[in-house]
Amino acid sequence: MLLVLDVGNTQTVLGLYEDERLVGHWRLTTTRERTADELRMWLKGMLELEGFHPQDVSGVALSSVVPPLTAPLRKVAALIAGDRVVVVEPGVKTGMPILIDNPREVGADRVVNSVAARAKYGAPVIVVDFGTSTNFDVVGSEGEYLGGAIAPGLAISTNALIGGTAALRTVEFVPPRSPIGKGTVEAIQSGAIYGHAGLVDGIMERLAAELGGDVVRVATGGLASTIVPHCSSVDIVDEFLTLEGLRMIFALNQEPA
Repeated sequence: MLLVLDVGNTQTVLGLYEDERLVGHWRLTTTRERTADELRMWLKGMLELEGFHPQDVSGVALSSVVPPLTAPLRKVAALIAGDRVVVVEPGVKTGMPILIDNPREVGADRVVNSVAARAKYGAPVIVVDFGTSTNFDVVGSEGEYLGGAIAPGLAISTNALIGGTAALRTVEFVPPRSPIGKGTVEAIQSGAIYGHAGLVDGIMERLAAELGGDVVRVATGGLASTIVPHCSSVDIVDEFLTLEGLRMIFALNQEPA
């Protein structure tokens, strides 16, 4: 089986594939201080809790935007799967031209999402990924990565608002009874959820206008289900888009040169 890991700044998402079938998936808090030994115990415990075992894993695919975790996870992956480890980084085959000023700058997760979206939904396609930041990635009509936009995520922007004020407090990310908040909590919820939905719609429309023609618009990420119901610019929600992209890139890198 193939273990795929997407390490984000706030959360780490893992999936376990048997051929092309996702047989297990987990979403956990990213802890930057974990050592390789701790990570190995963590992975072993998580797999065994769901009835799997590390010896069931014959390959690992990893994308990480947290450098302190990349090296220890690479070490753990090698202990589990030997040389059948693919880390998404410069030099790894993705099958996608990266047409930005400095291709080494683009986050691994953004490349992975773009590869999966192109394969599953065709091109041109725009992906919005709701995470610590809200990332927009654009794939052109020839299947090339063109770039995108990065905005503050829903949680981080709301936390900045609350942290910078004396009287406002943390709220649950659920829609208020009305966009016109009848109290402080509902007013924050309205601004956070509908404001972020408006941000998504505004950026998505500008990106689509730059591409021209018909564009598929895909959403993924942990907060997609919270925001997308209030957006008018998203066609598809794909919860496992990043995991699928990791599976595809791993398979591509197993092919003979």
